[in-house]
Amino acid sequence: MTDQQNSNAVRAARVYLRVSTDEQDLARQESIVAGARAAGFYVAAVYREKASGARPDRPELLRMVEDLQPGEVVIAEKIDRISRLPLPEAELLVATIRGKGARLAVPGIVDLSDLVADSAGVARIVLEAVQDMLLRVALQTARDDYETRRERQREGIEIAKRAGRYTGRKPDLAHHRRIIGLREAGMSIARTADLAGCSIAQVKRVTALHRAKLATQSDHQMSEQTEAMEASGP
Repeated sequence: MTDQQNSNAVRAARVYLRVSTDEQDLARQESIVAGARAAGFYVAAVYREKASGARPDRPELLRMVEDLQPGEVVIAEKIDRISRLPLPEAELLVATIRGKGARLAVPGIVDLSDLVADSAGVARIVLEAVQDMLLRVALQTARDDYETRRERQREGIEIAKRAGRYTGRKPDLAHHRRIIGLREAGMSIARTADLAGCSIAQVKRVTALHRAKLATQSDHQMSEQTEAMEASGP
């Protein structure tokens, strides 16, 4: 392929947007899509996810990896949007993306792909090693940041407990309602977990709590009816 053909070739990208919780907003990251198009990419798809980057089973991430085609580029705001996994799992994820013939285009990571493609012999080996080292450092930094935040949260909880101010983590009621709605619509536990973007264990836990709540409400209503009947008796 000539240089002119290369310059005219369509560059396809898949954009991955992620925040950690339902309360967070993806709107700030939406500009990445427009930025990709402005940079000359054809945006094949945009994947939006509300899940922790420390989870390997994120539905939209897995769907994106499955959809990847050779020559495509994965675009994200930062590397921690892609992964906050432990380094071995993060490297496996990157290897899977590369195995599809795609590559990452993430700010903060120097992309040497074009230089590698134009090199051979020792120079190519060195450039590939440098690229892998830079990516490994970025992935480990993302994980370290996650662990640091978790440790600070634990410390904050312990301080609050000692001060008698800790009330526990508030449940995500909107997420719980979605799980219950999917189950009541006849979805299986596994399908509900997939659609709600959570674990099977969480679906089981939320469903059990909901059933227990319904049972308690039913017992309470029966008790009130019995009391009413006794009060109206002879």
